[in-house]
Amino acid sequence: MAQIAKNQIKTFLCIALACSALPLTAQQEQGQRRQQPQPQLSGRQIDSWVTTYDRSSLFVQQSEKVPFTFITSGRGGGGTPIVIDEQQIMQTVDGFGFALTGGSAGLMMMMNKTERTKLVKELFATEGNAIGISYIRLSIGASDLNSFVFSYNDLPEGETDFPLAKFDLAQDKLDVIPVMKEILAINPNIKILGSPWSPPVWMKTNGKVKGGALKKDCYDVYARYFVRYIQEMKKEGITIDAITIQNEPIHAGNTPSMMMNATEQTEFIKNNLGPALRAANLSTKIVLYDHNLDRPDYALTVLRDHEAAQYVDGTGYHHYGGDMSAMTLVHNARPDKHIYFTEQMVTERPGTNTIAIAAQVKRMIINVIQNWSRNVILWNLAADPNNDPHTDDGGCSSCQGAVTIDGDNVSRNIAYYVIAHASKFVRPGSVRIKSTNKGDQSVLLATNLQDHPDLVWVSSFDNVDALPNVAFRTPDGKIVLIVVNDNSTVNSFRVQYKGEYANILLQPNSVGTYVWDVK
Repeated sequence: MAQIAKNQIKTFLCIALACSALPLTAQQEQGQRRQQPQPQLSGRQIDSWVTTYDRSSLFVQQSEKVPFTFITSGRGGGGTPIVIDEQQIMQTVDGFGFALTGGSAGLMMMMNKTERTKLVKELFATEGNAIGISYIRLSIGASDLNSFVFSYNDLPEGETDFPLAKFDLAQDKLDVIPVMKEILAINPNIKILGSPWSPPVWMKTNGKVKGGALKKDCYDVYARYFVRYIQEMKKEGITIDAITIQNEPIHAGNTPSMMMNATEQTEFIKNNLGPALRAANLSTKIVLYDHNLDRPDYALTVLRDHEAAQYVDGTGYHHYGGDMSAMTLVHNARPDKHIYFTEQMVTERPGTNTIAIAAQVKRMIINVIQNWSRNVILWNLAADPNNDPHTDDGGCSSCQGAVTIDGDNVSRNIAYYVIAHASKFVRPGSVRIKSTNKGDQSVLLATNLQDHPDLVWVSSFDNVDALPNVAFRTPDGKIVLIVVNDNSTVNSFRVQYKGEYANILLQPNSVGTYVWDVK
């Protein structure tokens, strides 16, 4: 009872399913404490992977399995309950991963092939110690984490190429494409999202890589530019599952970048990009916006136009501004369209003795998924010890990679562990299911009380201290529960599943991923 003392508890005495409010007498309380029969094991067990704040455990599988029991004594002890209800199904999950920027791929291509193969297997396989990344974001042309800016149709100043006769993936063939082929050899079904930072400068109003807008007379050719990119990547064996239209379309501070307001994006989708993809018989999804959570109106403005909306699969978000609840707002307004989380930088100071894993898993996994996103993509996969490469005048100089590559030496940073806690087990096709969170009402059962061995005691209460968590059912018949202890003390919690119970301890400011069989 100590672990749930802060909750509002109502205790009932139930006989043959008929319940009445009946408080425990002091004698009954004392008898219950005296008689504590051994719990009966159900046969179901939990495998656990834990990351602790003090770095003593970094996504380490725990040696001891946690048993489920049939509750036989007490009034629900074992900590605040997390009830798993797989009958309540929310969104399907597409995957978890990172942006494979040109800079990331370039660093990987400079590694010894044997060492690069080991790294690719660790990142994208699922067996052994691998973390099973299942979603990749590629930049269409350069991002600000390339060492220089390029597009697939760069021309001398003053020239144009409306037929796209000079379209060429030449730069990507040096780094991104070879690395993607190695990834696909390990995970041929990985989801890939493509995002442009800027079209070729001859298509832009300012003729520069930074800022500007898309020329009205270039709407058609830019739509065909997307089509060519998807088709040429397909020839390389790389299927682009989805594209966003413009990375951060209301921010012109990156090099490269371009502005595109909601009205312009609506026009481009309905008159050019949507029809162009359809005419080319391409099933690549269109994901609009691709920017911060402080502007839910952007997506809803585009989706208000039914001609544009017919081509749109969903909306992409970053969390450099705004509140996660904006995704739920957009979902509730348009539940027929999907939510995607397309970028967020998560970094730490190199060499620190602690890891802020609890705060970041709570924010980037639990909060993102609970607000209806189908995926989580962090920024970025790899950088060198100086957070290079990046472009000048607007390139990100603080964008630490999930891994740091220094020649053939690889170290792992906080973003790596954040994604690992979900990606290894929550495989594509998994579904989010209901689990108890703060504010939810819970019920705990107890039997074998000394004075009333034939009765069932029921404790009903509103949770005020349930640990942050999210649960999934996977295609291979597993339940995956990710739990964050965001307190400064050791915390115990009770998992309740199909009338079975498991008691778990989690260290302060730490994270656990818990996996068990449905059957």
